[in-house]
Parts: sequence; structure tokens; C-alpha cells
Amino acid sequence: MASIRNLKKDIDYLFFELISDCFMFTSLHEGQKKAEVQDLIEEAVGARNELIDRVNHPDGKDNPKIVKEYYSALRKELFEKVDGYFERLSALSKQ
Repeated sequence: MASIRNLKKDIDYLFFELISDCFMFTSLHEGQKKAEVQDLIEEAVGARNELIDRVNHPDGKDNPKIVKEYYSALRKELFEKVDGYFERLSALSKQ
């Protein structure tokens, strides 16, 4: 199992890449799209903070099997959320 520190680094890295892509998008586009991307950034920052909080407070601290499953599910959720945000950004660029 990967360390908690590496999981936090993955969370920060993926959300940093998303937010930097959003800022690049806003520098190239104006108007309504810019406001929608700003909402996406705010939502992504909230999701990042929530994931970091959940990493810091795992369920079932006494049972290693439950903790391992918890972090595996959290990692899967991380990739699904970030992928969803990138898909939303991509959809905005296609409009």
C-alpha cells in the first residue's frame, strides 16, 4: 500500500494540474466560459480539501484491512473526480 504522504502528494499534484489548465483556459477565453471555469475551480478546490480531510481521518483505524480498503476506495474516487473535472473543462472548450 502506498503511503499516506504519497496519496496527499497525488491529490495535490492532480488538482494543481487541473487548476493550472483552468487558468490557462481562462487566459485564452472570455465571457460566460470564464465564469463557468471559475465555478469549476472553486468546486475542485473544495473537493481537494475534502479528500485531504478524509485522508487525515480514515475509518476503522484499528483494522488494517478496513484501512487498506478505505485508502484504495479513496484513491479510486480521486481519479474519478479529477477525470470528471477534466472532462467538464474539455466540454467547455468544445462549446
